[in-house]
Amino acid sequence: MNRRSFLTLSAAGAAGSLYGTRRVNAQARRNAQPPAQAPSDLDFPYGEGRLGLSDDDRDGSLYIPKKYKDGVPMPVLIMLHGVGGSAQSARFTFPLSEEFGVIIMAPESRSQTWEQAAPGYDVDSHYIAAAIKYVDSFLYFDRSHFAIAGVSDGATYALGMGLSYGGAPFTHVMGFSEGIVKPYNKQGKPKVFVAHGVNDAQMPIDRTSRKFIPELKGQGYDVTYREYDGGHGAPAPLVREAFQWFLKDAKPR
Repeated sequence: MNRRSFLTLSAAGAAGSLYGTRRVNAQARRNAQPPAQAPSDLDFPYGEGRLGLSDDDRDGSLYIPKKYKDGVPMPVLIMLHGVGGSAQSARFTFPLSEEFGVIIMAPESRSQTWEQAAPGYDVDSHYIAAAIKYVDSFLYFDRSHFAIAGVSDGATYALGMGLSYGGAPFTHVMGFSEGIVKPYNKQGKPKVFVAHGVNDAQMPIDRTSRKFIPELKGQGYDVTYREYDGGHGAPAPLVREAFQWFLKDAKPR
């Protein structure tokens, strides 16, 4: 499945959301104004907002930093929560979004955790594809810096998705305390960042990263791997390092 088929999986329900309507109205005003109009004078929804793809309790969040300028492509990070989590689990990345200038999408899994089926053929990958297509309709993405990341079960799923759809759309993949990753069909060569605690009792490092990372390196992937003293999670210093790694060759914002 290539990028086009991935992004056209399903976008049902996206076009009619309040968020999208607000953005369309703002764009209409922009088109009617002189090019010199300052973005700060426009009704633009900076900060955290509801993703707006689902009418039920499980939807997701979209965070647009104040550094975003309409018409100027910005790096994108899709952040996936762990088992039983929600979009609120991604809020620890929002200050980094503001600091570094990154659009963050935090979709929520359709059930308590992410599907274990082959990426591209389950309801969660359809939902992620719909989220990308929807947000792409009103924000400008830097396609050379488009990452998928996650913590715990979200990291496992992010690595599976990122390796299955590497290069297009995902140029970078970030995982924190992932489980056993089984990509459906590796495509492209996205850059990979993985951090794992040596005392992780939930996803033991000897059964996960220490087996998975050497395989990726042997297959020619550009991998940055960090082991740290500690257990399951995403330590703030390593999350910050991952953002710096992701953006090291991006244009300054």
